[in-house]
Amino acid sequence: MSKKVLILLADGFEEVEAVGTGDVLKRLGCEVVMAGVESEKVRSSASLYICADALLDTLSGNLDSFDAIILPGGLPGATNLRDNGKVKDIVQDFAAKGKVVAAICAAPAALSAFGILENKRVTGYPGCEKLSPVSGLSFTGNRTERDGNIVTGKGPGVSLEFGAEIGRALNIEEEKISSVLDAMFVMRG
Repeated sequence: MSKKVLILLADGFEEVEAVGTGDVLKRLGCEVVMAGVESEKVRSSASLYICADALLDTLSGNLDSFDAIILPGGLPGATNLRDNGKVKDIVQDFAAKGKVVAAICAAPAALSAFGILENKRVTGYPGCEKLSPVSGLSFTGNRTERDGNIVTGKGPGVSLEFGAEIGRALNIEEEKISSVLDAMFVMRG
């Protein structure tokens, strides 16, 4: 059975982080649903519009069917996610259930504000670790990090690696991940 992944889009999101990550996960066989937090037509940080697959409110009864949730960065996208009460409740629920919770670029600051990064090792865009400091947070600055069910990425240039790391957190076979990355000519190591 394929894994089901939810990518949240708020106005000001970083399009490479949303689309690149989703593309890798689709190639890995995941069902990827991009949900607009406030509307189905969502404006990126570069003023590109993406038509989401669904409005987040229409998925509220089906969220248990998802295995992972992803928060792309970008500004003000990451702060729009951070300041949304529905997003906070959903992310906290995923974390409490041990589902994969992933954030890239500035979005790990939202996870921090939601109270789920205490004593976790994370990465993100340089400086985002200062936006919402929490006890025991270890900010590594690495390209990607995975600490238990939490996956974080540094920024747009690591979106494909970030998608692969989410795949690993979803227990997708390493052979399949390597095959997908090789076919996409993703440089590693």
